[in-house]
Amino acid sequence: MTQVRDLAAGDRAAWQELYAGYGDFYETPLTEEKAELVFGWLLADDNESFCLVATDDNARVIGIAHYREFSRPLAGGRGLYLDDLFTASDARGTGTASALIARLREIAVERGIRKIRWITAEDNTTAQRLYDTLATRTTWVTYDMDLDAN
Repeated sequence: MTQVRDLAAGDRAAWQELYAGYGDFYETPLTEEKAELVFGWLLADDNESFCLVATDDNARVIGIAHYREFSRPLAGGRGLYLDDLFTASDARGTGTASALIARLREIAVERGIRKIRWITAEDNTTAQRLYDTLATRTTWVTYDMDLDAN
Protein backbone atom coordinates (compact mmCIF):
# COMPACT_ATOMS: atom_id res chain seq x y z
CA MET A 1 0.00 0.00 0.00
CA THR A 2 1.32 3.43 -0.94
CA GLN A 3 2.13 5.81 1.90
CA VAL A 4 2.70 9.55 1.37
CA ARG A 5 4.82 11.74 3.60
CA ASP A 6 6.99 14.85 3.51
CA LEU A 7 10.47 14.63 2.02
CA ALA A 8 13.23 13.89 4.54
CA ALA A 9 16.98 14.57 4.34
CA GLY A 10 17.64 10.82 4.06
CA ASP A 11 15.59 10.64 0.84
CA ARG A 12 18.25 12.43 -1.22
CA ALA A 13 19.42 9.50 -3.39
CA ALA A 14 15.91 8.18 -4.09
CA TRP A 15 14.57 11.68 -4.74
CA GLN A 16 17.43 12.47 -7.11
CA GLU A 17 16.92 9.27 -9.08
CA LEU A 18 13.23 10.04 -9.55
CA TYR A 19 13.79 13.72 -10.29
CA ALA A 20 16.45 12.80 -12.87
CA GLY A 21 13.87 10.50 -14.48
CA TYR A 22 11.41 13.39 -14.55
CA GLY A 23 14.05 15.58 -16.17
CA ASP A 24 14.81 12.90 -18.74
CA PHE A 25 11.09 12.57 -19.56
CA TYR A 26 10.91 16.28 -20.29
CA GLU A 27 14.32 16.29 -22.02
CA THR A 28 15.81 18.54 -19.34
CA PRO A 29 18.78 16.72 -17.79
CA LEU A 30 19.24 17.07 -14.04
CA THR A 31 22.78 18.16 -13.29
CA GLU A 32 24.38 17.58 -9.90
CA GLU A 33 24.40 21.35 -9.36
CA LYS A 34 20.68 21.64 -10.05
CA ALA A 35 19.91 18.61 -7.86
CA GLU A 36 21.87 20.13 -4.97
CA LEU A 37 20.08 23.46 -5.36
CA VAL A 38 16.56 22.06 -5.63
CA PHE A 39 16.99 19.51 -2.82
CA GLY A 40 18.22 22.34 -0.61
CA TRP A 41 15.15 24.39 -1.48
CA LEU A 42 12.85 21.51 -0.62
CA LEU A 43 14.34 21.08 2.85
CA ALA A 44 14.79 24.79 3.69
CA ASP A 45 12.40 26.31 6.20
CA ASP A 46 12.37 29.62 4.36
CA ASN A 47 11.64 28.40 0.83
CA GLU A 48 8.30 28.28 -0.95
CA SER A 49 8.73 24.80 -2.47
CA PHE A 50 7.87 21.55 -0.75
CA CYS A 51 8.01 17.88 -1.67
CA LEU A 52 5.86 14.88 -0.91
CA VAL A 53 7.21 11.38 -1.40
CA ALA A 54 5.25 8.20 -1.93
CA THR A 55 6.66 4.97 -0.54
CA ASP A 56 5.81 1.33 -1.09
CA ASP A 57 5.38 -1.45 1.48
CA ASN A 58 9.18 -1.69 1.80
CA ALA A 59 9.52 2.07 2.50
CA ARG A 60 11.13 2.56 -0.94
CA VAL A 61 10.48 6.01 -2.41
CA ILE A 62 8.44 5.42 -5.58
CA GLY A 63 7.03 8.86 -6.31
CA ILE A 64 7.63 12.57 -5.78
CA ALA A 65 5.47 15.67 -5.97
CA HIS A 66 6.89 19.20 -5.73
CA TYR A 67 4.38 21.90 -4.82
CA ARG A 68 4.09 25.48 -3.61
CA GLU A 69 1.46 27.92 -2.50
CA PHE A 70 0.58 30.87 -4.76
CA SER A 71 -1.58 33.99 -4.63
CA ARG A 72 -4.80 34.19 -6.63
CA PRO A 73 -5.56 37.93 -6.67
CA LEU A 74 -8.74 37.83 -8.75
CA ALA A 75 -10.13 35.06 -6.54
CA GLY A 76 -8.94 36.80 -3.40
CA GLY A 77 -7.37 33.61 -2.15
CA ARG A 78 -4.49 31.19 -2.32
CA GLY A 79 -3.83 28.11 -4.42
CA LEU A 80 -1.45 25.16 -4.46
CA TYR A 81 0.62 24.67 -7.58
CA LEU A 82 1.84 21.16 -8.37
CA ASP A 83 5.14 21.81 -10.13
CA ASP A 84 6.43 18.29 -10.68
CA LEU A 85 4.90 14.83 -10.31
CA PHE A 86 6.81 11.67 -11.14
CA THR A 87 6.62 8.00 -10.22
CA ALA A 88 9.04 5.12 -10.64
CA SER A 89 8.32 3.11 -13.78
CA ASP A 90 7.41 0.00 -11.76
CA ALA A 91 4.96 2.05 -9.65
CA ARG A 92 2.92 3.40 -12.55
CA GLY A 93 -0.67 2.27 -12.62
CA THR A 94 -0.59 1.34 -8.93
CA GLY A 95 -2.26 4.48 -7.58
CA THR A 96 0.97 6.21 -6.57
CA ALA A 97 0.29 9.44 -8.49
CA SER A 98 -3.30 9.45 -7.23
CA ALA A 99 -2.08 9.04 -3.65
CA LEU A 100 0.31 11.99 -4.03
CA ILE A 101 -2.45 14.19 -5.45
CA ALA A 102 -4.87 13.04 -2.74
CA ARG A 103 -2.38 14.11 -0.06
CA LEU A 104 -1.91 17.44 -1.83
CA ARG A 105 -5.68 17.86 -1.71
CA GLU A 106 -5.66 17.17 2.03
CA ILE A 107 -2.94 19.81 2.51
CA ALA A 108 -5.01 22.33 0.55
CA VAL A 109 -8.09 21.61 2.67
CA GLU A 110 -6.04 21.89 5.89
CA ARG A 111 -4.80 25.33 4.76
CA GLY A 112 -8.20 26.56 3.59
CA ILE A 113 -7.06 26.57 -0.04
CA ARG A 114 -9.72 26.04 -2.67
CA LYS A 115 -7.69 25.46 -5.87
CA ILE A 116 -4.89 23.13 -6.94
CA ARG A 117 -3.37 23.80 -10.33
CA TRP A 118 -0.87 22.02 -12.54
CA ILE A 119 0.15 21.67 -16.17
CA THR A 120 1.42 18.80 -18.24
CA ALA A 121 2.82 18.41 -21.71
CA GLU A 122 0.29 18.22 -24.52
CA ASP A 123 1.66 14.83 -25.57
CA ASN A 124 1.69 13.34 -22.05
CA THR A 125 -1.52 11.44 -22.68
CA THR A 126 -0.82 8.82 -20.02
CA ALA A 127 -0.80 11.45 -17.27
CA GLN A 128 -3.78 13.22 -18.81
CA ARG A 129 -5.90 10.07 -18.51
CA LEU A 130 -5.41 10.23 -14.74
CA TYR A 131 -5.70 14.01 -14.48
CA ASP A 132 -8.97 14.00 -16.41
CA THR A 133 -10.47 11.83 -13.67
CA LEU A 134 -9.27 14.11 -10.87
CA ALA A 135 -9.60 17.68 -12.13
CA THR A 136 -11.10 19.88 -14.81
CA ARG A 137 -9.05 20.50 -17.93
CA THR A 138 -8.85 24.24 -18.57
CA THR A 139 -8.76 26.28 -21.76
CA TRP A 140 -5.79 28.40 -20.65
CA VAL A 141 -2.72 28.59 -22.88
CA THR A 142 0.70 28.73 -21.22
CA TYR A 143 3.51 31.03 -22.37
CA ASP A 144 7.19 31.01 -21.38
CA MET A 145 9.44 34.01 -21.89
CA ASP A 146 13.05 32.82 -21.78
CA LEU A 147 15.46 35.45 -20.46
CA ASP A 148 18.67 33.49 -21.01
CA ALA A 149 21.48 35.58 -22.44
CA ASN A 150 22.34 34.48 -25.95
